[in-house]
Amino acid sequence: MKKMMALAMAVVMTMAALTGCGGSGSGDSANGDVPVIGISQYGQHASLDNCREGFLLGLEESGLVEGVDYVIDYQNAGFDDTIAQQIAQNFSANNVALMCGIATNSATACYAAAEDKNIPVIFTAITDPVKAKLDSGNITGTSDKLPIEEQLKLIRALQPDAKTIGILYTTSEPNSVSAVEEYQAKAPEYGFTIEAIGVMQQSEVLQAADTMISKGVDCMTNLTDNNVVGVLPSILEKTNDAGIPVYGSEIEQVKIGCIASAGIEYVALGKRTGEMAAKILKGEATAEEMPYETITDSEIYYNPDVLTAMGLTLPEDIAAEAIDVTAE
Repeated sequence: MKKMMALAMAVVMTMAALTGCGGSGSGDSANGDVPVIGISQYGQHASLDNCREGFLLGLEESGLVEGVDYVIDYQNAGFDDTIAQQIAQNFSANNVALMCGIATNSATACYAAAEDKNIPVIFTAITDPVKAKLDSGNITGTSDKLPIEEQLKLIRALQPDAKTIGILYTTSEPNSVSAVEEYQAKAPEYGFTIEAIGVMQQSEVLQAADTMISKGVDCMTNLTDNNVVGVLPSILEKTNDAGIPVYGSEIEQVKIGCIASAGIEYVALGKRTGEMAAKILKGEATAEEMPYETITDSEIYYNPDVLTAMGLTLPEDIAAEAIDVTAE
């Protein structure tokens, strides 16, 4: 009798395990045949979170209902390339209907994992899709190309005597390499030279910040570099002590202590990406048929508390249209 009870229990446990291990693809999700969107976010910081929030909003405003028209499998790689690759491979193994890569490393991993199965991929928060080799195939999305000339104009307006701008960046991020190259090309037109220091991983960023400060740069400008943004509050502690203004690349960086920014709004960026994804899910277009889009609308954001601390003043013509991040 004991053996029979043990055998029965084993059968029950096995059936439960099999039920819990079902894939999350388009045909075997917990909600039946509801398409699954696999979202791979490279790491946790406000800009990328805003992209995800906007993406979901774009799906909703396109008339799709979560749980009815799609379900979300959201995964975060924690700024780890190996984990980003594992997430993408799991999405592929589970035959998701669509992969969304937030930031270059996640998008690249998704594209590599999706290619053999021809799963459509959509990306957001990628500065240079061409350099990242994400501009052809069953993939599309939105680019957050930085308004570098507007940023240089802003820095010159706030610091008319500044000569050197420092930039920290990750040498393996195509977005960052592309942005640094553009800064180096355009900075002389505004009377600046660029002091760029590259790192390989996030653990090197704060030491690079110390080196940058020791070089006596007049200010620093931040990119959308994920390794750098991930430790931005710690960088700002160092630069504030040294009296060096740091310019952000979007509103969230200004909120946490950068002095000002000419940048785009990342919820809007993600929203447009969600609208494009909705077209794919509705069968109105394929990813391959839709060219990636570059969002160019930018605003000037400023942090009055940091301006005061740095002894700088926003010129009246800029102040008339700039957005005070502390007033929101």
